Amino acid sequence: MRRSALLLPLALALATAAPAALSEGAKAPAFSAAAAQGGHKFTFSLADALKKGPVVLYFFPAAFTPGCTVEAHEFAAAIPEFKKAGATVIGMSADPIDKLSEFSTKECSSAFPVGSATPAIVSGYDVPLKMKAGLTDRTSYVIDRTGKVVFVHSDLKPAGHVNGTLDAVKKLASRK
Repeated sequence: MRRSALLLPLALALATAAPAALSEGAKAPAFSAAAAQGGHKFTFSLADALKKGPVVLYFFPAAFTPGCTVEAHEFAAAIPEFKKAGATVIGMSADPIDKLSEFSTKECSSAFPVGSATPAIVSGYDVPLKMKAGLTDRTSYVIDRTGKVVFVHSDLKPAGHVNGTLDAVKKLASRK
């Protein structure tokens, strides 16, 4: 009995730290979504973005929450490095586009677009936040020009998402 009591907390911790369903090597699902950058609304197409180079696709739970604001600031500060490596960055959440339009200006410094993830996009990338319906998990992907996932970082804490994706993009750029 005592041993099983000790294993239960470990099992629960592992269950909540499950990795994203899309693993490295998987084909990223194509999508188009309502997006905004600097308050300007448009339709973002993954296929169109991949024609220009790799894409950093990061999902975040909700605009204007503390962790998501920190993450947006970190991505905005690193955009020059992502651009130097030839990558496009887009943040995605299940928030409505009007809220994301405001977030793109205030917290993303108009540096990169944020898009509204439909239920189909959330399902395709397997990023529903298990503990709260209607939100996405914090998961970052790097997708190469062929549409293959080459990096995945899934953690509710914002730390590690920007550095991990930037390192992966730089590795892709160095292979050219």
